[in-house]
Amino acid sequence: MFAKRLLAVLVPAALVLPLATPAHAGVSLIGIGQISGSDLSGLQGTLENGESASILGGLGSAIAWAGGDTFLLTPDRGPNASVWNSSVDNTTSWIPRFQTLNLGLGTTAFSAGSIATLNPVLNSTTLLSSTTALNYGSAPVLTGSNGQNYFTGRSDAFATGSSTNPDNARLDLEGIRVAADGKSVYISDEYGPYIYRFDRSTGERTGVITLPEKFAATTPAATEATEIAANTSGRVTNKGMEGLAITPDGKTLVGVMQSPLAQDGGTAASTVRIVTIDLATGKVTHEYAYQLDNIGTPAKPKYGTISEIVAINDHEFIIDERDGKGLGDDSKAVQKKLYTINLSGAQDVSNDTGAAALAGKAVTKTLFVDLVALLKANGYTDRTIPAKIEGLAFGPDVWVDGVLQHSLIVVNDNDFLDMVDVNGTPTANPNQFFVLGITDDVLASFQAQQIPEPATLALAALGLTGFMLRRRK
Repeated sequence: MFAKRLLAVLVPAALVLPLATPAHAGVSLIGIGQISGSDLSGLQGTLENGESASILGGLGSAIAWAGGDTFLLTPDRGPNASVWNSSVDNTTSWIPRFQTLNLGLGTTAFSAGSIATLNPVLNSTTLLSSTTALNYGSAPVLTGSNGQNYFTGRSDAFATGSSTNPDNARLDLEGIRVAADGKSVYISDEYGPYIYRFDRSTGERTGVITLPEKFAATTPAATEATEIAANTSGRVTNKGMEGLAITPDGKTLVGVMQSPLAQDGGTAASTVRIVTIDLATGKVTHEYAYQLDNIGTPAKPKYGTISEIVAINDHEFIIDERDGKGLGDDSKAVQKKLYTINLSGAQDVSNDTGAAALAGKAVTKTLFVDLVALLKANGYTDRTIPAKIEGLAFGPDVWVDGVLQHSLIVVNDNDFLDMVDVNGTPTANPNQFFVLGITDDVLASFQAQQIPEPATLALAALGLTGFMLRRRK
């Protein structure tokens, strides 16, 4: 069995002394790990493109801390790099899922003088399903023996009408956060965009948060080109809700779009929308604007995309803004930057439309760390830095030379491609975990999310928590 696999780490030979980044001297690279192989879904057989139904990959699409040394990671809509059917953009009947891992942070010795090797262990795989029937369109129907209606990565698994119809089976996971009770997870996606709540233990959908219609495509299609051509408003195809944060008190979700909505200028425009959601009501309370860097020229602007947002506290957040260059794209990484923003006093843009209107009200951002500079200072090159650095999560505080530091886990989405071409040479392209150590002075306002420990959750499931508490008094 692969239930407890200890995996090797890809570490460039030059990784010896972590160097400070230009943004903050208190941010350093202190650990690296990787994982590959098969997951623990128990699925047999192959997908339409020949890949195993239980392939383990694409994990860096999103990562969430689940308390202790446990993290949840999601691939997106599954492996679709192999050409098999262009009419569905080569997507497959991949069942969306999240993986539960122990990253080994608590048993790793960290030092400012070296980069530690992590030993991630895969503990479980959870498939995502609905108890109610789903619209599979022309895609294969995926049902389980216990009445599950599984979601699917197939792009044609939808009914006509708004793309945010929660009965549609297609799901392209891009953000995940654990609820305050530790029993549920919230997941955002690109197909809807949807935000769903799932039972953490069973993978069953237990709630739906509906975004305003301005975020929906009114004419869904199975291919990116057709869908983009058919819609003048809503999320751009494959540029939906890419990032998801939860405030430390567990009361508010904060989602960010990967690129501007079509009516706000689409991928040629500069400003994306951030939404805040009150979890007590499930309603969107505010929309804010975030302006992307121009990574082109003044005469020919070009903009990157957003991949993630993570909470520092209830009003400050870190946003991952990046290009798609580097390892996996056979190109040179240029921009992978983490910025901090403060939504206190930011202007609401719920009633504004268009690139100019949003840009004029964009929230102020401050460079937190340039990941390209950090990784190059630690032995990577612009061709070996992963192209799709997509996931961010704060983890437990860790000891670094006897001093507690905050940990920020940065992960990449390898698109299920374990090997890629680099200048004509086959090169390993694993799912990688980068652990950043952050001194307390750099994040003086940081508040960790309070998530029940696994033992507490187990007692609660048995109805023993109250009894134990009473015995302690």
